[in-house]
Amino acid sequence: MSDGKSWSSFGAYLAAPEHRPCWVRVDRLLGEHGIQEDTPTSRAQFEQWMERRRLEETDPEALKELRRGWCLGSQSFRREMLLRMEGKLGEHHAGELHRASAEAKAERLIAEELQRQGWQEADLLARRKNDAVKLAIAARLRRETTLSTKVIAARMHLGSSKAANRSLHSYMRGGGAASASQGQLGI
Repeated sequence: MSDGKSWSSFGAYLAAPEHRPCWVRVDRLLGEHGIQEDTPTSRAQFEQWMERRRLEETDPEALKELRRGWCLGSQSFRREMLLRMEGKLGEHHAGELHRASAEAKAERLIAEELQRQGWQEADLLARRKNDAVKLAIAARLRRETTLSTKVIAARMHLGSSKAANRSLHSYMRGGGAASASQGQLGI
């Protein structure tokens, strides 16, 4: 297990004041642990306390959440991180992260198109499976994300993935069912 110094600010908290970034608030962190002074002895005490805590945390169930997935935080934090990553993922990133990023991008695109059409989320369910506007949005998702047709069909309420695949490919091959509808979309 890593000591945490190489991938976090932990090392900065242990460093002498002249060797740490100005944004590090040692007084607050040490104070939270009942240490009142920023001295070599108090920093060593803090390091020992943290090491003891690290060794105590050996319960596999307690660590499962940290080892699973790519993000630890609230749903809003996760959404914000996915937005920041959009278009910036490389081959070295996990497939789960690519999928989550594609889904976040799709949700952003859907929200844009719903707003542009003056639709609500319920309109996606209420309209026909082969509605030209729904197909235009689905076509945009297919072009601009890596989501499968099956996932797009489910999200856009286009029916079975097989039927949606036929409708979507037909729509995309034919340039869209109605050019006027495309002109109203951000596609």
